[in-house]
Amino acid sequence: MTEVLSNISPPPGAVASISDASPVHYTVKIELFSLLAKNAVEKYETGVFEAGGYTWKLVLYPSGNKSRNVKDYISLYLAKVDASSLPLGWEVHVIFRLFLLDQNKDSYLVIQGQERRFHGLKLEWGFDQFIQLSTFNDSRYGFLLEDTCVLGAEVFVRRERSRGKGEVLSMIKQPTAAFKHTWKIENFLKLDEKRQESQTFSSASEKWKILLYPKGKDFGMGTHLSLYLAVDLETLPAGCRLYADYTLRIVNQVKDRKLDLSAKAKHWFGASRSESGWTRYVSLDYIYQPNNAYVIKDICIIEAEVNVLGISSPF
Repeated sequence: MTEVLSNISPPPGAVASISDASPVHYTVKIELFSLLAKNAVEKYETGVFEAGGYTWKLVLYPSGNKSRNVKDYISLYLAKVDASSLPLGWEVHVIFRLFLLDQNKDSYLVIQGQERRFHGLKLEWGFDQFIQLSTFNDSRYGFLLEDTCVLGAEVFVRRERSRGKGEVLSMIKQPTAAFKHTWKIENFLKLDEKRQESQTFSSASEKWKILLYPKGKDFGMGTHLSLYLAVDLETLPAGCRLYADYTLRIVNQVKDRKLDLSAKAKHWFGASRSESGWTRYVSLDYIYQPNNAYVIKDICIIEAEVNVLGISSPF
């Protein structure tokens, strides 16, 4: 036992020991190990096993993890499986031991590192330099005999928790084309000061609507038309916020569309601020003038374009 350990340097930050007991959680026997490299198998993932109430697998790089510039070593890791089924914010603290059978002495070389924290952004821990290939291939150590080796793992959960409240902000790298909704309002001149709402429409799987105050709102009351975009809170998941780039316009129905009355803005929509727009969108005197062509045959047409750029979700 002393002779074996004296000739083997454990990976950085780990300790090596010898055990006569087999690994309690998982064992994998690999026959014709040399064919992995000959057949360009750079990575091998074992089947799934359960330990400590969680599912795991071993990830083996028979010629070293090239993505980390490892050469002349076998790389071996423990990886968490099915993390998507766990709640956001989960984390589990684990001590694990990885085993390599000395077939000459029927005992195991055991490599153990520090306690590690597995979570949504770190699903894999282990050793880039699990064992040097020259040592592994040397039959005097018994790790590879008749081109066969046996590996194993033990996983012990020390503590686990789901973090307190938080949120995930997901910005959209390539937003889809802005969704356009057209609202045709009849009997426009007969509308009083009551708020008018368009039918709801969808953009980025969320529901929206246009809000119109024909006689104005707040500082625009009696002098201006007020116009807003609002997210439908009944369909917005609790605690969610949407960052949207939007345009509202009143269509010129006779002349060039370049004469449309347009306004553009960006806003975080959520329960605390579900609508955004302008109290003084356009003066009532201006929009009611027949020659301006915004109200024709008592019809006004309003358009909305909405492009969702980011979503903030709680956990």
